[in-house]
Amino acid sequence: MGSTQQTLYDRLGTASRRFRACDTDFVIKIRGIRAEPAASAAKQQIRRLEGQLDRFNEASAAAELNETGQIHNEHIAKIVQRGREYIDRTDGVFDIRHGECKDELHRYLRGDDNAVHRGGDTSSSSGATWSVSTAFAGGTISVDGERVETDTALDLNGLAKGYIVDQAARCLDGVGRRGFVSGGGDMSPPTGPVGIESPYGDDSHLKTLATDWYIATTGGYRREREGVDHIYDPTAERIGSRHESVTVLAARDCMEADALATTLAALPLAEAKQLATDWNGAEALIVHGGVFHTTDGFDEHVVEG
Repeated sequence: MGSTQQTLYDRLGTASRRFRACDTDFVIKIRGIRAEPAASAAKQQIRRLEGQLDRFNEASAAAELNETGQIHNEHIAKIVQRGREYIDRTDGVFDIRHGECKDELHRYLRGDDNAVHRGGDTSSSSGATWSVSTAFAGGTISVDGERVETDTALDLNGLAKGYIVDQAARCLDGVGRRGFVSGGGDMSPPTGPVGIESPYGDDSHLKTLATDWYIATTGGYRREREGVDHIYDPTAERIGSRHESVTVLAARDCMEADALATTLAALPLAEAKQLATDWNGAEALIVHGGVFHTTDGFDEHVVEG
């Protein structure tokens, strides 16, 4: 956005919100006509969806689905349908059918010392292979309109936050205004340059992006305990990100960026680079062993200098 256009939007109105939701920090920023009501609507949408998609909230639709095996819910149905798509597109590396394993991992990250076990393999970025005691086992899922049925507990976390960002960003749409939503590494198209957070515990940025694509960044540094993080690969029956950081830009939506970033984080470097290259409508930056690996088109979204 040029400086003249930016100033025009600012004169029409500005609004921002910063708050905690989905166990992470959310930011909403908007400029233009009716900025304040739009920002409030986006925040309310995030709160509503958080209440429906948090499977650790017994009153949520996600918890009801895992408890009863069925639910009639528009948002759950859309997320599950997309999850089924990614099972096929990632050859099962991204698989929503492992809710019990993810729950065990979540309990460990929250302080249960008995939930995760360390092995001797040094193939992960933390220098060890970790496993959960619950078996990685698939199941059957069906989606009919807004009705979902499953015979196994589902893990929707790999898509839920991206979906929430997408839905909240829609509240900002309108003639005469521009804005974005960011939550825990997931972002709708930014309205100006944005830095990729460093995984090394400093305030530097890996690269600065100027893009109209959706962004997702993931890695073990975002949520870990004693080298264990939230990434897992059911095809290899292992947990832990294999890289320091993965950033994905997706033309489709934030849900797609979120799913692909999670998948690349779980894969060995060569396989991650190949999948990122083959994925239409996406570009990726993988930081592995301190080395930057990018797809051919990634730097087209980077601010030079």
